Amino acid sequence: MRVFTDKHDHDIVRLLSGGGVGILRTDTLYGIVARANDERAVEQVYHLKDRDSTKSPIVLISSLEQLFDQPDEATAKLIDDVWPGKVSIIIPSSHAPSWITRGNGSVAYRLPADDSLRQLLAQTGPLIAPSANPEGEAPAMTVDAAITYFGDDIDFYVDEGEVVDAAPSQLLRLIDGTLERLR
Repeated sequence: MRVFTDKHDHDIVRLLSGGGVGILRTDTLYGIVARANDERAVEQVYHLKDRDSTKSPIVLISSLEQLFDQPDEATAKLIDDVWPGKVSIIIPSSHAPSWITRGNGSVAYRLPADDSLRQLLAQTGPLIAPSANPEGEAPAMTVDAAITYFGDDIDFYVDEGEVVDAAPSQLLRLIDGTLERLR
């Protein structure tokens, strides 16, 4: 297990590209992250969290080009009006892998407003990022809390201080060419 203090360390990209699982601060909470295109790494996250296997993960992206299904022009305009920011959008998908859709036929994406996180995502590709806690436990608000939960089972941690605003992202669903607010 390694602890970093900066998302820009090249070893983080190397670890994630090699199938590693890490914990870092997203634009909302600390998340347990793995490359969305790496089935084994995604399954490792589910195992570590004891996450319900039917529950799809959030997928963080750096740009619309990282969506599994490319949107048409009208959809791209809708999405562009709310991103980047603390807004997750559930988008129907026919091209996302089954370990992401989990039988739900859609993917929840978020394009964070955090520049350093988007720079990391541009290098790693999309990352799943459910909250850093075992299912049913409170989300880790510090790296120390995440270490208490997961210890050496995680390849790396990025310590970026305490989360003081634990408000979840707004949740929208793309349906029939409109965005419906779910929370």
